[in-house]
Amino acid sequence: MRSATIAIFFNHLEGLLYRDLELRLSQHIRDFVRRTYDLDLPRIVVEQPPRVELGEYALPLAFELAKKLRKAPRKIAEEIVNGIGPIEGFDKLEVAGAGYINARLTRKELASSLAADEKPNFAVPQGKVLVEHSSINPNKAAHIGHLRNAILGDTFVRLLRFSGREVDVQNYIDNTGVQVADVVVGFLHIQNKSLDAIEQLAREPRFDYYCWDLYARVSQWYQENKENLQIRSHTLHEIEQGGNQASAAADVISIAVLRRHLETMDRLDIEYDFLPRESEILHLHFWDAAFEKLKASGVLFFENEGKNKGCWVMRRGGTREIAPGQNAEAEIRPEDLRVDTYAPVSEGAAQGAGDVAVRITHVPTKLVVISDTEKSKQKNRERAMTLLRSRLRELQEAKNEAVKAETEDANAISEEDQKVIVRSNGTVGYVGKDIAYHMWKFGLLGRNFEYLKFYRYPNGHDCWISGTEGVPDHPHFGDVSEIYNVIDARQSEAQNTVIDALRGLGYNDQADHYTHFSYEMVALTPRCAAELGYELSEEDSKRPYVEVSGRKGFGVKADDLLDQLIASAKAEVDSRHPQLADEERSTIATQIAVGALRYFMLKFTKQSVIAFDFKEALSFEGETGPYAQYAVVRATNIFRKAGIEPESFEKDAAATKFDQHLNGSEANDIWELWLAASKTSYVVDQCIATTEPAYLAKHAFQLAQLFNSFYHQHPILSESDEERKEFLLATVFVVRRELTRALAVMGISVPAVM
Repeated sequence: MRSATIAIFFNHLEGLLYRDLELRLSQHIRDFVRRTYDLDLPRIVVEQPPRVELGEYALPLAFELAKKLRKAPRKIAEEIVNGIGPIEGFDKLEVAGAGYINARLTRKELASSLAADEKPNFAVPQGKVLVEHSSINPNKAAHIGHLRNAILGDTFVRLLRFSGREVDVQNYIDNTGVQVADVVVGFLHIQNKSLDAIEQLAREPRFDYYCWDLYARVSQWYQENKENLQIRSHTLHEIEQGGNQASAAADVISIAVLRRHLETMDRLDIEYDFLPRESEILHLHFWDAAFEKLKASGVLFFENEGKNKGCWVMRRGGTREIAPGQNAEAEIRPEDLRVDTYAPVSEGAAQGAGDVAVRITHVPTKLVVISDTEKSKQKNRERAMTLLRSRLRELQEAKNEAVKAETEDANAISEEDQKVIVRSNGTVGYVGKDIAYHMWKFGLLGRNFEYLKFYRYPNGHDCWISGTEGVPDHPHFGDVSEIYNVIDARQSEAQNTVIDALRGLGYNDQADHYTHFSYEMVALTPRCAAELGYELSEEDSKRPYVEVSGRKGFGVKADDLLDQLIASAKAEVDSRHPQLADEERSTIATQIAVGALRYFMLKFTKQSVIAFDFKEALSFEGETGPYAQYAVVRATNIFRKAGIEPESFEKDAAATKFDQHLNGSEANDIWELWLAASKTSYVVDQCIATTEPAYLAKHAFQLAQLFNSFYHQHPILSESDEERKEFLLATVFVVRRELTRALAVMGISVPAVM
């Protein structure tokens, strides 16, 4: 069963669910502070207590007000608690410690809303969002690093769609760049292939594998004789010009490899809407239009001397990154902060201490700082604030330098700060074409692509590609309100250069809605590299991870990785379920393998280097995809043994009497499970706000953990009290539904058995 169609999971729950109750609490606090103290607080910081017995929300508001009101924090907290009055959905507010306010929910009301799966009336931001991801050079087979990009990007698309946004998914195809040129050089100048011979090879099932080996061979050829690099330069120029053998070969190669890339990603249920090609940015004169605007605005200038003589250059990205804003030395206003707490997820963090890690988002500058190394929430908060002040100070200094630079003549930019956009031979660099592409994305260029259908997915969805001639009836792409580019951290400078170009052209609002969704590389554990047949030196065998290199031909092809994961999962399924038909066992193995891979790529924060390991990814225990999948299978088995269809149980769940089963300290463990199940939408919003899908992976794992603990502690089907049995089944039903939804947003489907 494919999980790409996740419309059935777009149940962004309203009513009395966790996120909405937080908003309601904040609004009541805001209104009370305005009435009582004549203070306007646009943003109320709400935290989560470390244990459910302390309540569901914690507010450090009194500490923030103490300075303004010249009162002790506890006194302010008492005034708020005693004067605020009843809040729908809340049982009571309490003062804790030196001035925290803990808020307790009316448990039965939240549980009743969650069981009934209440539907929303929520405001969705206007405008379409464009997510560009994958963007693999069409010169060889996709590898494990590309999989991280594609899985992160596809999951972010699912997150946005879950939240109700309209999303375009684009995969930028650099079919005129150096990497494609290198493979063309290999075919034409090393193997001396004719265009007909290349076309015949391109029809082979795994032409991308052939190109993988050839690409590595070309890299060696350049090293053998540096003069061979002149052939690369000449070939690159021919490809950009078009109408010659090199450009025709580049088109054949890139189209064939691109089709293989789509087939590979389709195995992971990753789809695209549109494939804009770099060749059309040139041949449809996108770059020409952008070039004129960039020159007229003074963003580009012609260099007459030095190493960049004869080039069109601009200031290197990042110099003007900081727009005028709040003085770093000024007081940081509480309403400008978003504070979230969570269980640590990064390596080296404090483990087993509950939700003690702190993430602070400074809304005006979009700065995010994280502290997860201390063992208490308060210490992590203090450390995060120290980090934030330091970062803001750095930004202010950079802003001052940028403002100073604005007064200087553009030609005075040092060579080190120059970014070449058009080379002295007239060819356009990657960043130049990317600037034109992003102007089109925002509808700022005054030009459009021609469109052709290119690939149809098994579910009937069509993927379109750009062309110089197209069909009149096609979807509308571009003209978007927001952009997210999933591109690895090594491209930060190039991304900043594009943003600076937009600002230089006067498009500040568009630049503000341009997000570089950066991430770190994927490597292999030495054990994994050995399992894939690579010979490692003694030194490499002792390293924590082994880096891959496409130019050296050392790496893991995406299809090989998937094949091996499926084979390993199939062996396990065969041993556990020999009675099933082989086709069914293969389907289950594929679901487990895809779930294992996707979860493994998502569970690490995106700024962490991943060392991939087969054994760890496929484990049925610990923080893995199969562990979360198995929790859903276990829940389904409970209903199967009870002779109940899970999907038909919703009315029974909604009619459950929650009062006596959720109140009291003895019910805290089950209430913690219900509370976690209510947070799916809250966590989705968190993931979008921070561009960090790892929080959803952590949420799914914690929900599965809590459910497995509940399963072992409470006999469900053997419960003699029918009313309590109904309550326990309602608990299983809600957790199963929410965990299935969370996994679906991660692109993970659940097998029938495991």
